[in-house]
Amino acid sequence: MAVTIVLVDSISAEAEAANPKYAGIVVDAKTGNVLYSENADRLQYPASLTKMMTIYMTFEALEQGRIRLDTPVPFSAHAAAQAPTKLGVRAGGTITVEQGILGLVTLSANDAATALGEMLGGGSEDRFAQLMTAKAHALGMTRTTYRNANGLPNTAQMTTARDQARLGIALRQHFPQYYGYFSTRAFKFGTRTIRSHNRLVGSVRGVDGIKTGYTRAAGFNLVSSVQVDGKSIVGVVLGGASTPARDTQMRNLIATYLPKASSRGGSSALIAQAAPAPASAIIETPAPVEPPKAPQQVAKTITPAQPPVSAAVADLSLPQKGPQPDARYQVAETEVAYAETAAPKTDNPLVAQAMPAPTKVKTKTFKPQAAAAAPSEDNDAAVDNVTTASTSPTTAKDGPAGWVVQVGVSPSRQMAMDLLDSAKNKGGKALASAKPFAVAYGDGGGQVYRARFGGFDDQRDAINACKALKKAGVKCWAAAQ
Repeated sequence: MAVTIVLVDSISAEAEAANPKYAGIVVDAKTGNVLYSENADRLQYPASLTKMMTIYMTFEALEQGRIRLDTPVPFSAHAAAQAPTKLGVRAGGTITVEQGILGLVTLSANDAATALGEMLGGGSEDRFAQLMTAKAHALGMTRTTYRNANGLPNTAQMTTARDQARLGIALRQHFPQYYGYFSTRAFKFGTRTIRSHNRLVGSVRGVDGIKTGYTRAAGFNLVSSVQVDGKSIVGVVLGGASTPARDTQMRNLIATYLPKASSRGGSSALIAQAAPAPASAIIETPAPVEPPKAPQQVAKTITPAQPPVSAAVADLSLPQKGPQPDARYQVAETEVAYAETAAPKTDNPLVAQAMPAPTKVKTKTFKPQAAAAAPSEDNDAAVDNVTTASTSPTTAKDGPAGWVVQVGVSPSRQMAMDLLDSAKNKGGKALASAKPFAVAYGDGGGQVYRARFGGFDDQRDAINACKALKKAGVKCWAAAQ
């Protein structure tokens, strides 16, 4: 899509004159240099940009092995009662963690955000909001305060454009293996196809996410990440007057400042490269029914070209990930096996402890309700974003039975095998007898290949192999085949 290049001064002057709520910033994601700034440190309401931090905390829990993509997320009465937009899950129902992530990045589902927050906050959204705020401050987002997990109106929930740019960069830098979810154009939830609110993904070259947001008090917000020809920027627009005005402003900022970004240095340290999901692909998730007893991954993750490394860079340097969320939440209602992950030794009560042994408990099923279409807070989408569909995901049950270790997903079988070959060289004795294989997932243009090692007789062997890989800098997880 063609974009109009406008003069810097005209962007600033028109935005300020036409809309006193407006704030914006553009940061070179490779160097941290601020290329454009307008009211970037003024306190404003984040609206659904709040969900970026909810997703950050979810990615962190995934990386630590405390939850998995197929872990059920229970819906309390409080979560089910959240205002639209929402998935419409009834109290007592569950979705998977992956469905929750997809619901946040596409539909901006308020009920799913609250359910994830309650699970990660030990059953309390208030507790989770405290952890979100602590995490924000650890990342250098010193002017940000969270009071809930979804961004619905709360006068104490505040942020700045600069803080949101910092969070956008941190999401890519710290979790390149999961960042590809932000480029999702649509996903299937039960019999519905839910399409993304983010109109720039797929329409502006190089835009790979991140998040939209709207409440009446906040105006129309948007954070966008762009990578083109070796250049990378993160732009933030807060307080837009309308969806078209916000999107047009972001297009103008991208067109004006992307050419000014650096194509050298910093990329390997500040933002690890990760291939986005195919723009035309619809990510398929299983219909929300009773989970299987043997947990398995239900959708792809993106494997980074290299492990993320923090670096202090100019105006927007990022610290290490900081305090970890409390792991002492109730395990969701299913039989789930987790890989044990060692926690750092510390007296800080916010730092997670090792995941306890899995517990068998009862499961629940639910029947999703249709998402409400009436205009309301954070309903930044057309009603026709939800259409019906009934296709199930296509999976191949190849490879040896028993426990497996997955190290990533690739667009071709050969690339998956190359990934396995590289990982095996790093895994040493733990992978000496492991059998590498690639499992096809999906179909058509959305087909990918899961790179896995099999041949593990029990859970402990698979976990030990994964630990050896993690020590060598290879992302992985263990599961029953």
